[in-house]
Amino acid sequence: MKWSYFFTSAVGRKLVMALTGLFLISFLLVHVGLNSCIFNDLAIFDPTDNGSMFNRAANFMGASLVIRIMEIGLFGFLILHVVQGYAVEAKNKSRRTHGYEKGLGNRGSKWYSRSMALLGTLILLFLIMHISHFWVPSRVTHNLESVVYKNGAVETHNLFLRMYEVFQNPFIVILYLAGVISLAYHLFHGFQSAFRTIGVHNKKYLVLLQSLGYGFTIIVCILFALMPISMYMNWVSPN
Repeated sequence: MKWSYFFTSAVGRKLVMALTGLFLISFLLVHVGLNSCIFNDLAIFDPTDNGSMFNRAANFMGASLVIRIMEIGLFGFLILHVVQGYAVEAKNKSRRTHGYEKGLGNRGSKWYSRSMALLGTLILLFLIMHISHFWVPSRVTHNLESVVYKNGAVETHNLFLRMYEVFQNPFIVILYLAGVISLAYHLFHGFQSAFRTIGVHNKKYLVLLQSLGYGFTIIVCILFALMPISMYMNWVSPN
């Protein structure tokens, strides 16, 4: 079987989307875990942290050669996921236009399962904004302030301060929340759909995966949403 089959056939494109989607889901888990370090600054934990835990974790991720290589793969999988997603949507739209899909149509399906391309586009726009706010200043232009904490001599970029400054703009906070909501609905369908595509069809497992997907999505997206909210409300802030 030719490799081109996986990028040009309907089945192959869906398989590529499923595999890249599962990789991106695993990245979300790492990303939300890292970013949740900002909550160590909350009064109930360590209000004197001043972003130390988060900045140290971010500095480790940025300085690791392995992580840098994985970032290249991440961008590659993201682009592949987007391109194949649009290709699948264009094919489905063509089939509907020519009357190949009739009968039950979309009856019984959730609105977000029919709007994956739209939700994906909103997420893509959100990612461009997110990358310009944080990844570019820390990895490309290197124009972030540096900080050295008393409990260590390692100088790190103060990405914590950058986050706080960005999230003092209420318009930016609203845009981030809109991006998180789009991500949530995209995951509600995409999580279980990815497993269906790779061959999981047992009803018992599908019910379990659906519950797991809903739980994962709700927890991850609530944490992502709380980040801009907590900084805008000054629950988490530089000392």
